[in-house]
Amino acid sequence: MSKRVQLRLPATSANLGPGFDALGLAMDFALHVEAEAAEQDSIEAHGRNAQVCGDVSDSLILATYREVLAQQGIDAPRLALKLNNEIPLGMGCGSSAAALVAGVALAAHFGNLHWTREQILTEASIREGHPDNVATCVLGGLTVSAMPTHNGVTHVSAISLMPPVAWKLLVVMPGASLSTSKARAMLPEQYSKADTVANLQAVSLLTAAFAAGRGDLLAEAMADRIHQPYRSAACTLLPLLQPLVGKDGILGVALSGAGPSVLLVLDENISAEGVTRKLRQLVTPAEAEILSTSIGFGANLGI
Repeated sequence: MSKRVQLRLPATSANLGPGFDALGLAMDFALHVEAEAAEQDSIEAHGRNAQVCGDVSDSLILATYREVLAQQGIDAPRLALKLNNEIPLGMGCGSSAAALVAGVALAAHFGNLHWTREQILTEASIREGHPDNVATCVLGGLTVSAMPTHNGVTHVSAISLMPPVAWKLLVVMPGASLSTSKARAMLPEQYSKADTVANLQAVSLLTAAFAAGRGDLLAEAMADRIHQPYRSAACTLLPLLQPLVGKDGILGVALSGAGPSVLLVLDENISAEGVTRKLRQLVTPAEAEILSTSIGFGANLGI
């Protein structure tokens, strides 16, 4: 029987403006999982949304774990899980990706599948339906990913890079969550040539700006025409905070994932606490939580 395992799955902010379903940024807060074989499934949950995370009957981690092993023809051992969750649910911070990666990693461990990090990444990405959050959770930093299918076989190609400057991050989270399915339903089926070209240019510039540590390019590089204009009605913090770009050390503003949270990238020499105080002139604690963090590293998958 496989021994107890500990996992750390970082929060992620996908899209970053123009990088729809392609870019993600790992953040320095995470879902922590400790698991061991047991006589029956159980979850001891602490941290954010502990009641939801602790529901054995509706656990994405356990459901994924069982499904992966069932597909391999393996009876899944019962697990006792201890969770410490720092990732808010339904806020565009990659909570579902973290849970999916956790479930797949647990299946690989307790099923003795001997899967590589790349195999875990691919399996979780296929289950998520797009690779941006999952690849970023696994690899960390800024991750660029694609999930092509050739001859009926889907694989994930992903590259992670850490910018040479320590930009600070703020995540501004409203009180109400937004499901990814609802956010995706707001998008059109087709885009104009002009909007498509603009996003291609922006996402190319954004990737290069992260690689080179060019904060001066982020305002332009994080502009988007593909998803943010259509989601703004349900993500009202975005139009409120976008005008702050270029002020008080705020380098770029974008929806975090599908929203409703908003990600702010700050100059490394600026006080995050000072920016937070200024944001409080626009949003009260009752309207939004402001979380200060930084660019994070990839997951500990127990392998």
